[in-house]
Amino acid sequence: MLKLIIRLLLRLLYRLEVHGSVPPDGKTLIIGNHQSFLDAPILWSFLPDNALWVVHSQVMDQWVFRVLLKAADHIVLDAKNPFALKSTVDVIESGRPVVIFPEGRVTVTGALMKIYDGPAFIAAKSGARVVPVILDGAARARGFSRMSGDFELAWFPKIRATIFPPTVIPMPEAPSGKLRRRKAGDEMRRLLLRCLCLARPKRSLHAAFLDAVEMHGRGRAMVEDAGGARLTYGGLLKGSLALGRLVSKMSEPGEVVGVLMPNAAATLALALGMFGVRRIPAMLNFTAGVEGLQSAIRAAQIKTILTSRTFLERGKLQPVVDRLQDVRIVLLEDLRQRLTLADKLWLVLYALRRPTAATLDPQPDDPAVVLFTSGSEGKPKGVVLSHWSILSDIEQALAVVDASRADKILSAMPVFHSFGLTAGFMLPVVSGIRLFLYPSPLHYSIVPEMFYDRDATIMFATPTFLKHYAKRAHPYDFRRVRLLLAGAEKLTDDIRQLYMEKFGVRLLEGYGATECSPVIAVSTAMRAKSGTVGEPLPLMECRLEPVPGIGEGGLLHVRGPNVMLGYWRESNPRVLEPPQSIFGPGWYATGDLALIDDDGFLKLLGRVKRFAKVAGEMISLEVVERIAETASPTSVHGAVSRPDPARGEMIVLATQDRNLKREHLQQAARSLGAPELAIPRRIVFVDKLPLLGTGKKDYPHLAQIVEELLAQPNA
Repeated sequence: MLKLIIRLLLRLLYRLEVHGSVPPDGKTLIIGNHQSFLDAPILWSFLPDNALWVVHSQVMDQWVFRVLLKAADHIVLDAKNPFALKSTVDVIESGRPVVIFPEGRVTVTGALMKIYDGPAFIAAKSGARVVPVILDGAARARGFSRMSGDFELAWFPKIRATIFPPTVIPMPEAPSGKLRRRKAGDEMRRLLLRCLCLARPKRSLHAAFLDAVEMHGRGRAMVEDAGGARLTYGGLLKGSLALGRLVSKMSEPGEVVGVLMPNAAATLALALGMFGVRRIPAMLNFTAGVEGLQSAIRAAQIKTILTSRTFLERGKLQPVVDRLQDVRIVLLEDLRQRLTLADKLWLVLYALRRPTAATLDPQPDDPAVVLFTSGSEGKPKGVVLSHWSILSDIEQALAVVDASRADKILSAMPVFHSFGLTAGFMLPVVSGIRLFLYPSPLHYSIVPEMFYDRDATIMFATPTFLKHYAKRAHPYDFRRVRLLLAGAEKLTDDIRQLYMEKFGVRLLEGYGATECSPVIAVSTAMRAKSGTVGEPLPLMECRLEPVPGIGEGGLLHVRGPNVMLGYWRESNPRVLEPPQSIFGPGWYATGDLALIDDDGFLKLLGRVKRFAKVAGEMISLEVVERIAETASPTSVHGAVSRPDPARGEMIVLATQDRNLKREHLQQAARSLGAPELAIPRRIVFVDKLPLLGTGKKDYPHLAQIVEELLAQPNA
């Protein structure tokens, strides 16, 4: 009778939904994520009556649970004595189900907390079937949650419980019992993370935005930019509805519309508005020049480009835009004047009251945006990302990264960069994290000052930009940082050490690709290892293809929900080329050489195209650059290869250091333990190495410069 009453109350007050069921017989260990003090009553209401509950002592501090647990057979566990779990092995082997929360405590971050090794070790030792139960929504339950500060609580939030099919955690192989327990705990953590991500409903970015508005409230301060614009969720919703209606008047559903805009609140509202009318924004790289922009226009068959007169004037881009062909340029300043009285009445009387009904929600697998590859190794390609590609990447990242409403992100990465679009635009919008947008990452003195002035706590940037910020920043500028994440290129030890010594900040590294929306792997406060880029995201599958001449690791192929729909190429406009590799459809060959160690961490060895075959040996050009940086740390260097009839390929180093000699490189190579073949045969001086707008080195352009320099008579 008590169980029936609890079940009815939960369904009435919290609209509890339970999906799936627990298998009836056999050795079973039921595990769940721990969101609130409601979790145990929720599970108890639908789990078998004969289940043994392993309860944390923290729960017993609550009188209501002491009363409720009198109706259930249980044992009390103290986190300081995890070995007490061993007594449950006999219970499991007898065929009686056991229920436990492996985190041991209720979350205070909204994400998964530390997973204790004991439950996993017992599952592995007993051979029990592990049944994950994922709760969603309970962390917002006022009176039962341990979330505090800026986290949005509600009296009776909707709660959903998803029961996943059973799985078995085999006993890991390791030289000691301690290591076996740790590896089993890691496997249980990965299992919970995968289930946590799989339990999230599949939806579009537009739907996720509207859900966030409802959850966090229209009065919630959301975005601020360097131009002085400040928008709440309500203001962002209003702007997106108005801009979406205007864009719909000049385009057709499914049409690709170019967006040539900086990091600004208006750009964010424009993108969200286009999602709501099923238009596909193509984020154009304003640093690509006329040729690069024209290539993107042809690949995506763009008829209209939306931009801003102010942006064109400040960025001195008007001459570039004037040379673009076969495309209509529409200025936002002029577009706003087209908002008629009827449009304003529609907005105020209908759309703002019923935004879901007033917009066209795309399907999750519909194209959301088109980004263009950096062109660092060839001609840019259009990368078509679906709504679910981007949203699933965000949800996987939030499952492993400790970020919440209490944080504030400073984003200076351009929106045409996948890092800037996903982490700097969409992630804050769907999660309620406040956002400050700065238009350029190249303002090395201003960006750290803005981080300090706006009390930001999170920033994403490339190592190149981070290096320049550190040189110019005051030691107190990063006083409030909670997460500083580097990506898009290799993070060197000297940058990591500089941030630790000057700011006392632990710099974490992630890895991704535009084709993967972009995050593939990330280091976190809970899981980080020097020399790696962290663990792959929970739903990412990784395989390695052997590469001749490479002794360890292989070419990395990945598959997951965040992988792109496919490419659009200039040579075959608007014809989608879905990802496919030697492992089959849906697999994306990253072009990176990598290895996965015994602990599941991903280590990058370099780009396949960034290797040279010298005298039969594969030599990483990144190692060559590392040698040069060791020999001349204050200058910028770039290594390329060119054909050599005698040795297959010859390595040429381009450097901005006029005094760098081969003997300096030999000494640096010896100190690093690098092979003799990694010392470049030729050294050429350049005034400035060519860079892309993202800060990466432009290797195709550099190769042309090297060829021209070597072709000179006195070279």
